[in-house]
Amino acid sequence: MNTAKIIILTAPSGGGKTTIAHRLLKEFPGIAFSVSATTRARREGETDGKDYYFLSDEEFNRRIEAGAFIEWEEFYGGSRYGTLKDHIDNHLKKGYFVLFDVEVNGAKNLKRYFGDSAVSIFISPPSREELRRRLQLRGTENEKTLKLRLERAEMELEQADFFDYTVVNEHLESAYAQVREIVAKSINNQE
Repeated sequence: MNTAKIIILTAPSGGGKTTIAHRLLKEFPGIAFSVSATTRARREGETDGKDYYFLSDEEFNRRIEAGAFIEWEEFYGGSRYGTLKDHIDNHLKKGYFVLFDVEVNGAKNLKRYFGDSAVSIFISPPSREELRRRLQLRGTENEKTLKLRLERAEMELEQADFFDYTVVNEHLESAYAQVREIVAKSINNQE
């Protein structure tokens, strides 16, 4: 896999990585999105196979035992998320760059797996207060899960130095421009 063309975006929940990832996908037709598998419940408007592969706990366990994941993690009330090997291999065989939008531990595991053939970008909120505000505005968290996400974010923010680049997302346009420049440079260096 040392010829892989991998772009890893990571951030604490609410950091803006998904918004930035969607913009990159619209702008760069040669980038394919890595759809993660998850055991969490589907949110309104999400599509199986597009946003996530929604798997039962039993199916997720079967795939773990079969060695089907590059990486997987469990968090937020027992929900699990993972990256399926065959999904990534299919994109790479078709010549795509693959964009990952994953949480921090998953991103670290992907960076270790792909090594120098991956560029990793940590998107940081400008402050913990702003991160809390963004998570509350999403309207998807109860007090318990909000507290868990914020506690996890504290640990994740301390790991930013593990990644190749850190972009502070104070203003979306500025953060996107910085990420876009990193991605464009990576693509141009590998084509």
